[in-house]
Amino acid sequence: MLRTLKRTTTAIAFAAMPTLAAAQELIVLDWSGFEDPGFIGAYIKEHGGPPNYSFFGEEEEAFQKLRAGFEVDVAHPCSQSVSKWQLAGLIEPLDTSRIDRWDDVNEVKEAFVIDGDYYMLPTDWGTTSLVYRTDLVNASKMDSLQAFLDPEFAGRVSLPNNVDDVYALGLLATGVTDWSDVTQEQFEAASAWLRQAHSNVVTYWADNAELAQLMTTGEVALAWAWNETPTTLIGEGIPVASNREAAEGSSSWFCGYVNVVDGPNSEDLMYDFLNAWMEPATADYIVEAWGYGSGNQTQMASLGSGVLDSVGLGEVSAPVLAQGPLDNKMREQMIVEFEKIKAGF
Repeated sequence: MLRTLKRTTTAIAFAAMPTLAAAQELIVLDWSGFEDPGFIGAYIKEHGGPPNYSFFGEEEEAFQKLRAGFEVDVAHPCSQSVSKWQLAGLIEPLDTSRIDRWDDVNEVKEAFVIDGDYYMLPTDWGTTSLVYRTDLVNASKMDSLQAFLDPEFAGRVSLPNNVDDVYALGLLATGVTDWSDVTQEQFEAASAWLRQAHSNVVTYWADNAELAQLMTTGEVALAWAWNETPTTLIGEGIPVASNREAAEGSSSWFCGYVNVVDGPNSEDLMYDFLNAWMEPATADYIVEAWGYGSGNQTQMASLGSGVLDSVGLGEVSAPVLAQGPLDNKMREQMIVEFEKIKAGF
């Protein structure tokens, strides 16, 4: 509760500041929660307040908004969407010479080079793994992702309402640990597995707050969840645990900010915003307050393995499916199929 309250009260305090008008020219299309002022302290200090935010719940929603002409300067997709957005003409290259700590940026940045240009600044990352209530399930059954298919947990499972995370689960559960070249056969096997899991699902969670509530009440005993969930709930005294070393493994993801084509406002503000995200203080904050990792690789290394292990970001011996860029045609298949699975088909 303290962690959530800290975020909420800090955001309210900044929202109440009377000097925000000058800072509201920059428009950011973002995930709910990422308006947290702790991420952009340097920007707020320089401009008197945060930028203007508009929110989306899933990347396909953000994509469709931009395609429809919704005007923003900066957006926050994850790695799988970058090439799709670039092919659609929605984003343009970053000028890396204007990113002050470019040399400190995580090496995953090389995955976002298209025709010699960088299209995303990776700012935040995390892991997705099996998370469970220790008082409601037998921990001995939590050593495999096949637990999601166990009839014992019917109506007590929650999976993410996110095509990338859910297919990372389906692929891992069917023996795929690298999705950079998924075959049609592997996709169909993962889809069939997810259909089986669907029969146990009580709900597909949309964000950490929703899942945290479901696990706090005990309505959900087993989930495929971002590492923020166990970090937050353990801090609140809820008996949960995560297992990133299930036999089939876990997943990892990277998200970041992109330069939207023809943004209505100054790119100077955009680069001030991006540079604020790369500040060491931001890296410390996102780890300590949210349990996520920062794209500032240098600062992350300085935190030490003990800190990273404590929030579910440390090294593991089990397989890790990295949610890197994904073939666009395959991802479109996943989007369509996931909607069918959720509808019971």
